[in-house]
This record gives sequence, C-alpha cells and structure tokens, in this order.
Amino acid sequence: MKTRHLASTFASVGLGLGLLAALPTSWAADSFTAVTATDKPTKKPKPAKAPKPPTDKGSAESKTERDKRLLRECRGRPNTGACEGYAS
Repeated sequence: MKTRHLASTFASVGLGLGLLAALPTSWAADSFTAVTATDKPTKKPKPAKAPKPPTDKGSAESKTERDKRLLRECRGRPNTGACEGYAS
C-alpha cells in the first residue's frame, strides 16, 4: 500500500511540475514582442528657447552719474535729505 501511495504521489507531483513549467513559457511566447531599431520611437528635438528681449533700464542713471549729479546740485545746500553726504 505504501508503494502504491508513494508512486501516485510522485506521479501527481511530476505532472503538476510539468504543467507549471509548460504554462508560463506559452504565456511568455504569446505576449513577447521584439523591438528593433526601426520600431523604436525617435526622440523629438526640443524646441529652441526664444532669446530674451533686452531689458530697457529706462531713464535710470547709474550710480556714478547719480553721485556726480548730487554733488553738482547739492553745492551750498544744507546737508539733509537727498543731499546728505553730498553738500559741502
């Protein structure tokens, strides 16, 4: 009795393993698609950024121009307000 039970157990395990080994290979064969160099999507070139327009500083004066103007305008005035440090 033990031999018959052991033989049927081995047969069942062997059959089960055989089915488990056969099924995934058939599934993989159905869903696999090879990608060749011609099938790959081509990369789109990135659009070039538009150059930034030059910023207009308007009528603003530079620091050296401001210093010269304040020295000229503040001559003889009291050393207060905008003329502080420029009056003589």
